[in-house]
Amino acid sequence: MRALLSVYDKSGVTSFGQGLIDLGWDLISTGGTFQTLTDAGLPVTNVADVTGFPEMLDERVKTLHPAIHGGILARRDVLDHLEQLDALDLIPIDLVVGNLYPFADTIRFPGISLEDATEQIDIGGPAMIRAAAKNFGGVIVITDPADFDTVIAMLASSGVSPTYRKSLAAKAFAHVSAYDALVAEYLTDDPGDTSFTFPREVTFGGRLAQPLRYGENPHQRSAAYRRLTALPQSAGVLDAAQLGGKDLSFNNLVDADAAWQAAWLSPRPTVAIVKHAIPCGLASRDELQNAFALAVEGDPVSAFGGVVALNRPVDAATAQRIGDTYFEVVIAPDFEPDALNILTTKPNLRVLRLQAPTSNDHGPWDIRLVAGGILVQDSDPGRDDRATWSVVTSRQPTPDELADLTYAWSAVRLVKSNAIVLVRDEAIVGIGSGQPNRVESVGIATRRAGDRATESVLASDAFFPFPDGIERAADAGVRAVIQPGGSMRDKRVIAAADAADIAMVITGTRHFRH
Repeated sequence: MRALLSVYDKSGVTSFGQGLIDLGWDLISTGGTFQTLTDAGLPVTNVADVTGFPEMLDERVKTLHPAIHGGILARRDVLDHLEQLDALDLIPIDLVVGNLYPFADTIRFPGISLEDATEQIDIGGPAMIRAAAKNFGGVIVITDPADFDTVIAMLASSGVSPTYRKSLAAKAFAHVSAYDALVAEYLTDDPGDTSFTFPREVTFGGRLAQPLRYGENPHQRSAAYRRLTALPQSAGVLDAAQLGGKDLSFNNLVDADAAWQAAWLSPRPTVAIVKHAIPCGLASRDELQNAFALAVEGDPVSAFGGVVALNRPVDAATAQRIGDTYFEVVIAPDFEPDALNILTTKPNLRVLRLQAPTSNDHGPWDIRLVAGGILVQDSDPGRDDRATWSVVTSRQPTPDELADLTYAWSAVRLVKSNAIVLVRDEAIVGIGSGQPNRVESVGIATRRAGDRATESVLASDAFFPFPDGIERAADAGVRAVIQPGGSMRDKRVIAAADAADIAMVITGTRHFRH
């Protein structure tokens, strides 16, 4: 029996090779893997001695040879295939171990050129892995070092079962597919370029980050995958270190992601509380514990069982306040030792530490699944051109109102449409979202705000189709409104604002979040 080992990730390859030798296998290998096995004292044959050709074209051609691919692809149940190998004095290869160079690391190297990056695109490795995976009935293919022990144990007993061979082949094709997707993304024109056109075919690669406690409901299995991307991105919730609490669920991560984005809307100490992917509390203050208190006041009922995100290291006083309410997750850049002691005493609270984002860029594409397909659009970073904003009412907003309008406009893009957000003194006091009509969202937001709606400002993610939304906001005491405009009844909406002495800012940009 003959095994070919050629890997970038050499974790466990020496002990695996020794295990094969102990079972009577012969080893062949290439390049760095050959050197690793030789240095460990294992008997191994260089691929060049099998093919009769040296590595050539600056190592572009090593395993691309009939002596390798013929040995891998020959069907063991087809006599003619075996007779052809015998006539050509070729030996079957019964096991292939391969994994590919992390191309993402190459292209993120400072100053790397397109020419240098393309030189790192592996050809022989994917071809060899695909060939072994295609012929999984006769060839065992391994791309993950985690499978070494299982394969050795099976070989030492009754052999590798057809079912397990098939699962290894599926894993191998996924490994190559993810690699190819990463290369394709790198070579695709920059999605940020206005001349960019979406490609005719598209794939997205991912790697398992962790299995999750369960999906949206306990009967649904779930796992988290970290997207492999050629583009630099800030760390996301899958990069967080869990310092305490139960395993994360699907919903925990969805809400943690939404809360983390919301917590960085202001440069001041900010706290965001999210429930079902919607911010139910958001506030900024000079002291973190004060921001937390106001965030909870935004909707104390909905805060229960939510996710809280903070954009500053958590101190003991804030941690004590967090502990007074039941939360599923708390996520922050860091925790003071006393704060961590307080929070980790609560076994049901997941405590996550995540480095501050380097930017608000979450990638160029927003990707969503629908039945039978994938929808892809440019991401909406929410960076509007303030030069397009205009005051369309007789009354100008005061400086304090304008500051709150800006804050509300940043927050409203994170809320499900039809989104209405009420803000007073850089704190959300009411939210209405996900309703089939906008006036109902205004009613929900003002009802939740109660007396706090007085002297507040309102942000709407899209235009008001009728004056009734403005009239209901005025009845609640709202003093200023920011909205995209663009309705065929804009004049009537503006007139309603003037009649109520409400200042109105038109942005010209819509921020629907379906």
